Amino acid sequence: MARRPAPAPDADRATRTSAAPGFTAEDLYELAGPRSFERGRGYLDAVDGLAVHRRTVTATVHGTTPYRVTLRPARSGLDGRCDCPHGQDGFFCKHCVAVGLLLLECGEDLAALRARTADRARALETWLDSLDRARLLDLVREQLAADPEFERRLELRAALEGATREDRGPGPGRTDPAAVRTHVLRLLDTRPFEQYGFVDRRDAAGYAARAAEAARALCALADTPLAGEAATLAREAITVLGEAAERVDDSDGELTGVADALAEAHLAACRAARPDPDDLADWLVTHRLGDTGHLPYLDPADYRDVLGPDGWTALVRRARTARRGNPSGWAEKDLLEQLLRAEGSVDALIGELAADLAPDGHTHLLVAEELDAAGRHDDALAWAERGLAERAVDGADGVVNGAVDRAGEQTGEPYPASPPLVEYLVRRHRDAGRHADVLRVLREHLRSWRSPGAYRRLRDAAREAGRWGQEERDAARALLAGTPALVDALLDDGDADAALAAAPGCGASADQWVRAADAVRDRRPADALAVYRRALAPLVGRTGDAVYGRMTELLLSARACHRALGTEEEFAGQFAGLRAGQRRKRKLMRMLDEAGL
Repeated sequence: MARRPAPAPDADRATRTSAAPGFTAEDLYELAGPRSFERGRGYLDAVDGLAVHRRTVTATVHGTTPYRVTLRPARSGLDGRCDCPHGQDGFFCKHCVAVGLLLLECGEDLAALRARTADRARALETWLDSLDRARLLDLVREQLAADPEFERRLELRAALEGATREDRGPGPGRTDPAAVRTHVLRLLDTRPFEQYGFVDRRDAAGYAARAAEAARALCALADTPLAGEAATLAREAITVLGEAAERVDDSDGELTGVADALAEAHLAACRAARPDPDDLADWLVTHRLGDTGHLPYLDPADYRDVLGPDGWTALVRRARTARRGNPSGWAEKDLLEQLLRAEGSVDALIGELAADLAPDGHTHLLVAEELDAAGRHDDALAWAERGLAERAVDGADGVVNGAVDRAGEQTGEPYPASPPLVEYLVRRHRDAGRHADVLRVLREHLRSWRSPGAYRRLRDAAREAGRWGQEERDAARALLAGTPALVDALLDDGDADAALAAAPGCGASADQWVRAADAVRDRRPADALAVYRRALAPLVGRTGDAVYGRMTELLLSARACHRALGTEEEFAGQFAGLRAGQRRKRKLMRMLDEAGL
């Protein structure tokens, strides 16, 4: 996207932004758009508490209510978050613009601002260190009364606090797993954020922040003597979060990090507590094959050390049973293949893949890649060649497996070859210097796809091998006979006369006709003019900028033909009639005038 200019408010300010922290006023303009950028410039005096931390900038902007703004560097350049309604919808709002512009104004004082932010943090730490216990408790109680979120976090901390104690006996410091469970499930409850039974995108970040607290609590619990309880609770939390995700608009991916943190907590707890291997294997399979198994996506191979040999065997056995019970299930297929791949059972994995071969040869490519990874390169090439040769056709049992034409009718020909399979074979043969095999594969690719791109691949490879003679070219063009791709191939070869001659029998599009006419116009103006007239006729009754632009282009081309033929007066008369009939289309009239027509 072209960057739009965004002048600084004045020349002096532009000079002072030269030391900007990784972004410019133009960046802010592009992120926010012209309207929010201009409105943001009016909020400079409303920014309060600007603080520059190591990786973020924070401030409060006083608008309808005080809004909290955070700016941080991102892969795309700059990320801005604001809790105003526009910001919660994912936009870089006027408040973010105001904070960014004020930061740019700091210029050479940016380092001083960062130092002041650090000084304030140290001053606060020093003051807190100076308070006695009673005064600190008073401050905590004041915050508890004013901030329900703070109260909830302390309640969870209190429930967890005893887990770090060596003494598991009765007493006020003893952790109550039931209380921790209550707090964790409350954190994962979507109801405080729901409207009409659904969590809107603007509220998803708030829900994710709460859910992240649950994940942190479980991570802490996993690192205690209560790791067994942590593993059980993590299972439940993963299930609850997966179900909750169905009611959350997580367009920004806020829940992904939470789910990953829960998975890490569960794995850490399992490694510490060593749960029953059979039970863990059952749960892993159930989670992966369940409706919510995508969040988090658990890799059973991560649990191999926890499961041990017997547990891993049980896991694979359960996955095989699930696969047999639902042979067409993608999740069952993916799970079993993943387990076989993890244990290095190449032949068993190939057996699973071979049981459900894709008709375009793509599964053969997957087998070849597995064999390559195992160092069995000759076997891999053989499988890939089989994939090209054994693409499905109409079966004797009446089941239709072959390709279809543009009208949806069966052609009786094999499926088009999988492009990745073709790429694999071309690479293998080219690396080995087998140019004849490269051309053989690309001919088959052209035969099955009949596209301009496939034609160019064959032509370029044949030229590279010094074999693009008349015979090879005619054979390649014959494979495209009767298809619009032949017109494109002929034009690409620079054979415009042949393209124009082939167009009637190939079902050529209006655009292909015009491109062929453009290519022969200087030599065959009468033939080109006939094409332009046919292309112009259906546009006369239509409207829209694209239509008007196309009409203008065609009229310019038609005028050039008339000039070459010496019939400009004929064009002038026809054009005058067209203008009279289209005079109500003011935008078209303006475009024609600008083109000098």
